[in-house]
Amino acid sequence: MAVEGGAKCVKYLLFFFNFIFWLCGLALIVLGILVHVSLHNTAILKGASGSPLVLIVVGVIIFFISFFGCCGAWKENQCMVVTFAIILSLIVITEIGAGIAGYIFRGKVNELLDQSFHTMITGYNKTEEYRTTLDSIQKQLQCCGGNSSSDWVNFSADHISVPDSCCKNITKNCGIGALMKPTTIYTQGCQPILETRIKENILWIAVGALVIGFVQITGIVLACILSRAIRSGYEVM
Repeated sequence: MAVEGGAKCVKYLLFFFNFIFWLCGLALIVLGILVHVSLHNTAILKGASGSPLVLIVVGVIIFFISFFGCCGAWKENQCMVVTFAIILSLIVITEIGAGIAGYIFRGKVNELLDQSFHTMITGYNKTEEYRTTLDSIQKQLQCCGGNSSSDWVNFSADHISVPDSCCKNITKNCGIGALMKPTTIYTQGCQPILETRIKENILWIAVGALVIGFVQITGIVLACILSRAIRSGYEVM
C-alpha cells in the first residue's frame, strides 16, 4: 500500500509538473521573442540572434509536449511517459548548447559591435541600409557614433558635422557644424549602451534557462519513477 500510495503521488506530481512545464514553455516563447526583437531592432548585430530563436523553438516544443506528458501521466501509459522523458532530456541538451553559445557570444559582444559600427559609419553615406539602421539606433538610444560623436569626424568634408539623428532636437540639417556642440548633439556613443543592453538580455536568458532547466530535470526524474512503477505493475489509480 505504501508503494501504491507513493506511485499515485508521483502520478499527480507529474501531472502538476506538466502544468508548470506548460507555463515554462510559454515563458520561454515570450522571453525568446522579447530578446529577439531587441536584437532585431539593433540590426547592427545581424546573425547574432541565434540563441533567442533557439529559445522560441524550444518553448514551442515544450508548450506542446507538456500536453503529451499530461496524457501519459493521467492514462498511466508507460510508452507515453518514457517518450516524454526522452524528449525532455533532448530539450535540456539543446538548451545547454544554446546557453554555451550565448556565453561565447557574450564575450564577443564588444568586438562585434566595434566592427559593425566601424563598417556602418564608414558606409553611412553610401548604403541606405546602414544609414537607416544607424539613424534609428541614434534616435532610440539618444547617442551619437560608436564610441562617441567624434566617430563622425569624416562624415562630411568640413569634418565638424554629424548626421541629424545625433541632434537632441532633430530638425533638417541640425547636425551641420555641430560636432563640437554638446548642447546641440548627444556626445555619448551608442556602443556602450548597446553592449550593456545585450549583456543584460543574455543574463536574463541564462537565469530563465537555469530556472526552467531545474523544472525540466525534476520532470524527467518524476517521469522515470512513474514509468518504473507502471512497468512493475503497481496499481497507481
